[in-house]
Amino acid sequence: MGARRRSNTVLVSTINDVDQGSVNVTLRTPPTSYEKSKSLDYEGSMVASADDEGSILLQFKSKLSSDRLGGPLADWGPTNGAGPGPCAANWTGVRCKRGRVSTLQLENMGLSGDVSLEALAGLPDLRSLSISNNNFRGPIPNLSALPELKFAYLWMNRFSGEVPDGMFAAMRGLKRLWLSQNNFSGRIPSSLTAPRKLSQLRLDGNHFDGPIPELWQPDLNFVNVSYNNLQGPIPVRLSAMKAAWFAGNPDLCGAPLSEECPKPSKKKLSSGLLIAVILIAVAAILVLVGLVSFFLRRRKKPTETVAATTTISNQLQTNKTATIKHLEADRMELGLVEYHHRPAEPTGKLSFLVEGREDFELEDLLRASAEALGNGNLGSSYKAILLSGQTVIVKRFKEMNAMGKEEFEEHLRTLGRLSHPNLLPLLAYCYRKEDKMLITNYNPSGSLAQMLHGSHGPSRVSPLNWPLRLKIIKGVARGLAHLYEELPTLIVPHGHLKSSNVLLNPQCEPLLTDYALMPMLNRALAAEAMEGYKAPECAGQHGKPCRKSDVWSLGILILEILTGKFPASHLKQGRAGTDLARWVNSVVREEWTGEVFDTSMKGTKNCEGEMLKLLQVGMACCEVDVGKRLELEVAMARIENLKEKESDAENSSIISDAEAYSSKAMTTEDEISFSINN
Repeated sequence: MGARRRSNTVLVSTINDVDQGSVNVTLRTPPTSYEKSKSLDYEGSMVASADDEGSILLQFKSKLSSDRLGGPLADWGPTNGAGPGPCAANWTGVRCKRGRVSTLQLENMGLSGDVSLEALAGLPDLRSLSISNNNFRGPIPNLSALPELKFAYLWMNRFSGEVPDGMFAAMRGLKRLWLSQNNFSGRIPSSLTAPRKLSQLRLDGNHFDGPIPELWQPDLNFVNVSYNNLQGPIPVRLSAMKAAWFAGNPDLCGAPLSEECPKPSKKKLSSGLLIAVILIAVAAILVLVGLVSFFLRRRKKPTETVAATTTISNQLQTNKTATIKHLEADRMELGLVEYHHRPAEPTGKLSFLVEGREDFELEDLLRASAEALGNGNLGSSYKAILLSGQTVIVKRFKEMNAMGKEEFEEHLRTLGRLSHPNLLPLLAYCYRKEDKMLITNYNPSGSLAQMLHGSHGPSRVSPLNWPLRLKIIKGVARGLAHLYEELPTLIVPHGHLKSSNVLLNPQCEPLLTDYALMPMLNRALAAEAMEGYKAPECAGQHGKPCRKSDVWSLGILILEILTGKFPASHLKQGRAGTDLARWVNSVVREEWTGEVFDTSMKGTKNCEGEMLKLLQVGMACCEVDVGKRLELEVAMARIENLKEKESDAENSSIISDAEAYSSKAMTTEDEISFSINN
């Protein structure tokens, strides 16, 4: 930063200027001596202002904490006349205009604690605040304490609870509000109709319910409320926006969605007259029914009664047959062919592994609205939407017979007791001789494979920047380490570690799935799985897996994250005996290390050293000689020591990439989504 101040021209770039991935840069020159002379006590007033704003920021910082060594705000120091203020000293994350704090950009710093916006009320020129991608919890910070704020970015944290309905009533100048990927609930605040200049609103990936307020602002061009629990018609002002921005709300209707809203009734009668009409109609119907019943009882013969009963019974049976055929036809259209000839009553029953979740039966599952997601060597995968509205994933295995029923159920009870932030819990299972079913909760954000390979072509821009990729690999390593700790008797605790088995939650935290299946699978079938990720010692039906086989898969996953290359696809490029690990080694030997990293990855400035360290960990995990391959504990320690080392200028890339994250996370790719093909 010192080199940047050698000339009399100061380069200024703030988060306020970020728009759809572009940054507007303005050049400003310091005031001349003439301008200073025209300002009363120019120097004195500026020093006093710097001291005041520095004290305010230090008070704000005092309630924060960080999981980073030394803390990301270590350069925020006392001012009190002993040193330069936050603007002159270029405090981390602080941007200034005309010597006053205008922007706080505290993204991706591992921060937690109390976000006391009341403490920032003494910053009169503060217009932009970003605390995105941190670890903040609890209720939403009181944004109404900063009524002059124009840009508020709180996405990708763990805030929860309801947002006060009147929070934005006084924020008339608010232009952008991003609250996505948190755990907010309740109604969307009606006060969002107050900011006249609102242009962007992101509420996706939360638990909001109720209707969407009647947003009307003329500059409003981006509203994403996908994957909440919203109901009712979409406001007309939003009807020309993308349908994907409203997806994941089953009870929303109207354009741009294909679901039409029910037409309102056209009754114009007053309430009193309507009640009178209803009462008269009911009375007339009762009298008519009574008269008809009386005459029928007097005149109907026994044979007529039998004939009528037979007719009704036939009609009911006909309706029942038509309904069953209709349901079966729907299932055929959905690809659920194997359910087409199921018996009248399903065999087997669901056994739940999570307490308090025994809220549906196998029959409910088989009658649910379903969508086929994948069909491979191990079995099939479906998304099922129950009549209650709950969505689950059903994985059906046909060759899972390596264990008897008692041993199978004990193994699954062991898996059901696992609890870790980076493991997707097993919800329930069904044991049947012909097949086995495993049920988990549905994760709408998709998999790591989708995020890395969901879009192709030379112009592809990955929604995963370097900080997010590092966050994901750290979570994967932690989840894998937990499996090794809790399942010490298994030779390969995971056994199916690959990018399509790493799901991402709305906060981009990884969730491992399909773990610890190998003991239950038939040996011949297990040998066919994991193309591109399988350790050399596991190859073939006579392979001998070991405790380091998962480490090899972890290494391939690291190389995939860094290079952006899909391991299985790399095997199909016509190079006999070539895999992703060998390719990376060959490039490194030729000293083309810069060619290894994914060119679509953002946020890499001043991070190359840390990226290279992670690459070395991946290569050490992919050592063919098992004896030389890293132990998981060593690999875990080296990964945990990695830092993002992201410069202030690169921090803004997280925000510019955010839109790509939301839209691409929902894209389904047949080759990679929810697959258990290998």
